[in-house]
Amino acid sequence: MASHRPESHTAKPRLVRCPACGGDSVYAPSNPFRPFCSERCKSIDFGAWASESFRVPDETPPDDVPFGDPKLS
Repeated sequence: MASHRPESHTAKPRLVRCPACGGDSVYAPSNPFRPFCSERCKSIDFGAWASESFRVPDETPPDDVPFGDPKLS
């Protein structure tokens, strides 16, 4: 009895939405900029983080505002 090997099919590349421009982006090792569609979109996103246009919210109050439980102070 001969062994049955599945035929190799070329899988369709997985397309995701580019976080910068919203266009299609190939999410595969063949795209070095993934999840972005291009070097341009990756650079735009990096630039936004570097210029602090994107920020992670900070719950810490300003230095002139008391912090913590006033009963413990």
